[in-house]
Amino acid sequence: MPNGLHLKLLSIETSSDGCSAALYLDGVVTEQFEIAPRGHGQLILAMVDRLLIDAGLSKSQLDGLAFGCGPGAFTGVRIATSVIQGIAFGLDLPVAAVSSLATLAQGAYRRSKYTHIASVVDARMGEVYWGHYFYDEVRQCMLPCADERVCPPDALVIDGKEHVSWFGAGSGWQVYRDELLAQYVDKLQLFDDQCRPQAQDVALLAVDVFNQGQQLAPEQALPVYLRDNVVRV
Repeated sequence: MPNGLHLKLLSIETSSDGCSAALYLDGVVTEQFEIAPRGHGQLILAMVDRLLIDAGLSKSQLDGLAFGCGPGAFTGVRIATSVIQGIAFGLDLPVAAVSSLATLAQGAYRRSKYTHIASVVDARMGEVYWGHYFYDEVRQCMLPCADERVCPPDALVIDGKEHVSWFGAGSGWQVYRDELLAQYVDKLQLFDDQCRPQAQDVALLAVDVFNQGQQLAPEQALPVYLRDNVVRV
């Protein structure tokens, strides 16, 4: 397996109303992205084909695959899992399962350069998916400060870093703005409630997964829901 800089990776992300696919080729990322509520199943394979055709690359030339494994919209997470597993089984490719909350944080860092991100996504049923991330200069990507969780927005436990100010990212900041601001008080700089997880950021995090030797066999690439009852999500 080549090192991270020389990897050829295909990544997809469908855990929100955004649908995206990206190709990481030797350090350069290209992406197809579209806001498409309930349109992921119709769009994602065409996006993958378009990226490969534009790059003059076949699936058999890929070194690995990556996907946003959740948490997020139940149907979207299942679509990403099934698409990636299908390709991986067919070509016997290793897979990086990348947290959609970490992906959100990676994208927020890419756009804002804030190094401490509070990813909060509306989980419905009066709850949010959330996690705290920091930018690691050595590995050059966002890493978790603690385990990701699902809980009511007024039950968030702010990380113990006393002098850290967070940048908020995700749909939870729109739906539960007041509750979240009350929790973070003076520990929040700004927030972006319109950003979504994107495949280009899945790809960047996947490079770290491969560098760390944490890639999975196809049958191990499973969705992450955080919540046991996902029927209404």
